[in-house]
Amino acid sequence: MTKQSYPSPSLPSRSSRSLLSAAISCVSDYDSDALPVSHAQAIIRDCITPIHAIEKVAIRTALDRVLAIDIISPINVPAYDNSAMDGYAFHSESLCADGDTLLSVIGTSHAGRAHQGPVAPGQAIRIMTGAPMPDGLDTVIPQEFVSAFNGDVTESNDANGSSQLPRSKPFITIAAGAVRAGANRRLAGEDLQAGAAALKKGRILRPADLGLLASLGIAEVPVQRRLRVAFFSTGDELRSVGEALDPGCVYDSNRYTLYGMLRRLGCDIIDLGVVADDPAALEIAFKSAADNADAIITSGGVSVGDADHTRQMMAQLGEVAFWKLGMRPGRPLAFGTINSSNKPAVFFGLPGNPVAVMVSFYFFARDALLHMMGAQPAPLPLMQVTSASIIRKKPGRTEYQRGILIRHESGRWSVRPTGAQGSGILRSMTEADCMIVLAHDQRDVAIGDQVEVILFNGLI
Repeated sequence: MTKQSYPSPSLPSRSSRSLLSAAISCVSDYDSDALPVSHAQAIIRDCITPIHAIEKVAIRTALDRVLAIDIISPINVPAYDNSAMDGYAFHSESLCADGDTLLSVIGTSHAGRAHQGPVAPGQAIRIMTGAPMPDGLDTVIPQEFVSAFNGDVTESNDANGSSQLPRSKPFITIAAGAVRAGANRRLAGEDLQAGAAALKKGRILRPADLGLLASLGIAEVPVQRRLRVAFFSTGDELRSVGEALDPGCVYDSNRYTLYGMLRRLGCDIIDLGVVADDPAALEIAFKSAADNADAIITSGGVSVGDADHTRQMMAQLGEVAFWKLGMRPGRPLAFGTINSSNKPAVFFGLPGNPVAVMVSFYFFARDALLHMMGAQPAPLPLMQVTSASIIRKKPGRTEYQRGILIRHESGRWSVRPTGAQGSGILRSMTEADCMIVLAHDQRDVAIGDQVEVILFNGLI
């Protein structure tokens, strides 16, 4: 296996300040302390560019990696005309227009062991699924649609035809209208023609893609190098799993949910642990993260408390595009860049509450990280269902509520919230199977109203 890498910054060569400023200038009614969700997503999208480091990996290790170039098929798939099923192959011109068709069976074609020799009109061959179609044959009838029998014929016993001997030979009868001309034949290049793009750049490779690559004889595939993401939690009250839980302290759950979400995206992960609410400690952590990663994610430390020093570090080491969003949960959310050794790293400062961390990641950081990886993710699919509960909602912010889908006997779907929607109730995320998305200007939802949901399956 060969490996080839090309270093590249996560952002364009122009300064991160000009990039963020340009993105912000395109947003109307910009307010870094109260930005609508759609505006924040637009700023992030405009500030993100993919990394440009490529490596070649064996297809067995390419699952979930991002394809770096278009894959051009070197061959036709299938490589030859073949049968789509077990049956009998013959010339369509042999079919009788107004009655049954009688054909003599002169041979068999297997996958990997084709029939040799010509097949004349009035003749057929037994053929198996995937077996090559002999030249001139264009139609296959399934074996269950024919009547097969052995019949006696007389044939010459020598070259002069001086004597005739009876002989039993196989025949098939095809009822009128049982098959149409050209049926059940797979054409060479029908699936993929030589020179055509088999897989497009930016695709996240799935199991079927690995099979397609193997069918083309491709053993190695160029992929984007894995995105390097450093993350840490901030807070003097946090304790790691395994440590004693002092009065007033809590176990740090956010690093574990972040670890799981980043692993699902296929990132290379740098876990910097828990960093104290101390400017010096934060500066060391941020510089280390920027030196070694393409993106930095923190949880906690982005609100307005006296001990929240992240904003100070942002002003000192980089630039911030926004701090607060018109959303729930996750109002305190920072986005910007951190610079170290003239290398910018994209920064996401997520809230400290566990549910807010997950919501902020899925609706802001996830899409940005996929774009940095060189992927071209499709928008998350929204499903329209009816609300089974009254949902209170004030206009002026986007809300993401945890929901449970209900399938009724009629086949209709509805959804109800999991219950209390506090951003610290992580258990509700384990109970939910979807997120109810309530738009910025939406008001209270009545029972029976239509709402939009995003399924966790495929997201989480």
